[in-house]
Amino acid sequence: MGIIIKPIVTEKMTGLSEKLNRYGFRVQKDANKIQIKQAVEAMYNVTVTDVNTLVVAPKTKSRYTKSGIINGKTSAYKKAIVTVKEGEQIDFYSNI
Repeated sequence: MGIIIKPIVTEKMTGLSEKLNRYGFRVQKDANKIQIKQAVEAMYNVTVTDVNTLVVAPKTKSRYTKSGIINGKTSAYKKAIVTVKEGEQIDFYSNI
């Protein structure tokens, strides 16, 4: 499987991509910045100038059921925010 799992398309990331030319991706936990840069450049044919990574912490969830309270948590994942060279764009909707 590749380094990039899926792009993050939210309202906040769309605003970043329009203003600052930055795009978000969900990536494998063991991927480093160099591997992420090479994967984005190969997949989307753009020039990457900067890569920022962060590990999103799991969130606790609780659900009230007939048998009692069920506690759990979502899984943690790694997110990469990639800055693309000025004048270039990534179109996530072109290959749908």
